[in-house]
Amino acid sequence: MKRERAYVEGRRQQVLDMLQRNPQIRVDELAERLGVSVVTIRRDLQFLEEKKQITRFYGGARVSKEADGYMDDVTIYRDLIARYAATLVEDGDTIFINTSRNALNIIKYIKSRHVTVITNNGKAISQEKADGVDIILTGGEVRHPKEALVGDFATRNLQNIFAKKAFMGCAGISAATGMSTEIANEVNVNQLMIEHTTQAVYLLADYTKIGHNSSFTSCGIEVIKHLITDEMAPEEELEQMRMQGVEVCQVKKSDY
Repeated sequence: MKRERAYVEGRRQQVLDMLQRNPQIRVDELAERLGVSVVTIRRDLQFLEEKKQITRFYGGARVSKEADGYMDDVTIYRDLIARYAATLVEDGDTIFINTSRNALNIIKYIKSRHVTVITNNGKAISQEKADGVDIILTGGEVRHPKEALVGDFATRNLQNIFAKKAFMGCAGISAATGMSTEIANEVNVNQLMIEHTTQAVYLLADYTKIGHNSSFTSCGIEVIKHLITDEMAPEEELEQMRMQGVEVCQVKKSDY
């Protein structure tokens, strides 16, 4: 029951995320991307509309300015994940952060000194940070609305860069397929960041992403040694990951 609930909530969160990134996306496109029927998506949209998180129109929907309720738990867990991840950053560290919004939030919680953040997330420019944190953008082709920096220019710049730690977000993580993303152009950058990390790669994923497989795989589960998630993550899936050598840390809402 808990696993089924997490799966449904995860899919609905993905619907919200997609609508935030692309307000013009249609119902049939949502169904195709998530691998479910149009009827299922319509039921999800009806649920989200009843929660006042979206406003529906013919053929699609947009995120409501009054969005609350369901999003609150996910937002709290994502914030807790970012806060915990920031405690793993030490003085003098150089770290990779990919285009994940959750990973980007780490920056504002870093308290260590002389930290260098290397990221392909263009939104890092306006991210709140301490004086002891410097940000270097990979450069590359800007993809809206995420402001992701991708393409040959980004990958060439990463070829000769190595970091002690990487903090990576994802669209999904499962024991079967590993870390996945919705955007094909982000795969090469994700892979380079992982391969060029000399100490530890930390994957950040709230419970809505655990057990979910998105369109494009960045790496297999055998590459992931550290997962930071929350107490709502389905235990059966986490146990499968532990059996494959993944160290799992779960944040709790009581710590908020």
